[in-house]
Amino acid sequence: MKNPIRVLTTALLFATTIATAQPSDVPGTLQRIKASGRVVLGVRESSPPMSYAVGAATSYAGYQVELCEQILKKIVPAAKLEYMALTAQNTVPLVSNGTVDISCAATTNNEVRQRQVAFSLTTYVSQVRIATKKGSGIQAIEHLKGRTVVTSVGSTAVQMLRKEARARNIDVEVVLAKDHAESFLMLESDRADAFVIDDNVLAGLISNSRNASQYQIVGEPFASERIALMFRRDDPSFKRAVDDTLRAMMKSGEVEQIYNRWFVKPIPPKNVALNLPMSDELRRLLAEPSDAAQ
Repeated sequence: MKNPIRVLTTALLFATTIATAQPSDVPGTLQRIKASGRVVLGVRESSPPMSYAVGAATSYAGYQVELCEQILKKIVPAAKLEYMALTAQNTVPLVSNGTVDISCAATTNNEVRQRQVAFSLTTYVSQVRIATKKGSGIQAIEHLKGRTVVTSVGSTAVQMLRKEARARNIDVEVVLAKDHAESFLMLESDRADAFVIDDNVLAGLISNSRNASQYQIVGEPFASERIALMFRRDDPSFKRAVDDTLRAMMKSGEVEQIYNRWFVKPIPPKNVALNLPMSDELRRLLAEPSDAAQ
């Protein structure tokens, strides 16, 4: 785990230049990394166990982060790994304009995003579910009628929640928080009755909360989503390098080992285990890798 980099004025100027350039004007990611000796990993501050800050935001860790680190150490072993904290709102823009070389957040691979960025082989399959306090009376989506439900800005869970609510003719008050940490705080402080997001995010936030035993994850999944690493479009050389390395790690069992380290065994900072065994769908995708959208 490395120290994060700050978004300096020079980085913003570089982002603006890249954003206005034509694709043919932008150097390949591998070329740029080798020339600069550095590679920028986009991370999240509050998405355990996938990508999150540890130790007062002085370093970053998680399943997606470790996958990124191991892949890049194999592709560009001499490059210095630097970290930039992203939000759900700015991840796609900063990846697409080249400010960030690879996003290590838990980003859903879908057709809408594929128009702006590219994705690696699937690294995780998430399920959108409901977290609530025990005793709330909420056990299924039908019980959200008339309740306040929070989810995070920029997440695909927003659309899924609203779609399910309309299909079932349920009036739900949806509140958007700026990130997962703020969403969970609203649930924790009773400003929301439920929090809807990916199951892995819910499990991670609950395990690191002050009183994990008062929360529960309930209801049938709204849907499953394929999660992948994300990088710039129109750079087939970099995608091929990432995918080939990831495919070899899947075949060797290294990806499963990394998975168990973050989803089965105790994780920092509280050394609490999530106990989320690998799903059958993800196991199949490790055996038969695919970069297809859900």
